[in-house]
Amino acid sequence: MELTQDFLVLNACSSFAEQRVKDSRYQNDFTFQDVYELPSIDLTPYKCMIINGLIDQEYLNKEKARIADFLAQGKVILFGGHLFRPWLPGGSSFIPKTIRCFNDYAITFANPHPIFEGVEPDDLTYNKGVAGFFARGHHPLPPEAEVLLFLGGAEPIMYIDRLSTKGTIVVHAGSDLLSYSNHPNTAGRITPQLIDWIRSEYKQIQERNAG
Repeated sequence: MELTQDFLVLNACSSFAEQRVKDSRYQNDFTFQDVYELPSIDLTPYKCMIINGLIDQEYLNKEKARIADFLAQGKVILFGGHLFRPWLPGGSSFIPKTIRCFNDYAITFANPHPIFEGVEPDDLTYNKGVAGFFARGHHPLPPEAEVLLFLGGAEPIMYIDRLSTKGTIVVHAGSDLLSYSNHPNTAGRITPQLIDWIRSEYKQIQERNAG
């Protein structure tokens, strides 16, 4: 059968990752591949590579040339988690936030953005009334990165990097944004809007590089 999915998800082979693989809601848009098969995967058909924080970063660091080559083709990488190895271009190691009260977990928007259109900040800050699930620290920004979200009004917890490579890198210092597809509040808007935005971003990258 001809491959139609635009998104390659590197499967971390954890119990949480396996739940995603078996979830029918992700079958139309996503192809799941074992991360340890990365050297042999044909990356040509994919517009975006999705990597979550449960991934083996020691292994990705050994295969960082493969990651860099994917981005050099004007594609998108979405990473959500805590970086601690230098496999992602422009990325810096995660810095935990010192928490003094629950308000330190408050999420704020830097500017309006299509990924978070119609999303209420409190629906990111709180999950079943508990703060701290969305993010607990940040990554230092690469040059000229576009900040989307702040933690506690100060640390940039999600950014877009269009300068480090010929592609686009999206880094979120917290939970997997694709997991919000089943949330009953406004956070449930994130996953479909993120998918639409990535496809639009890929198109713009290709047009920019062609010019």
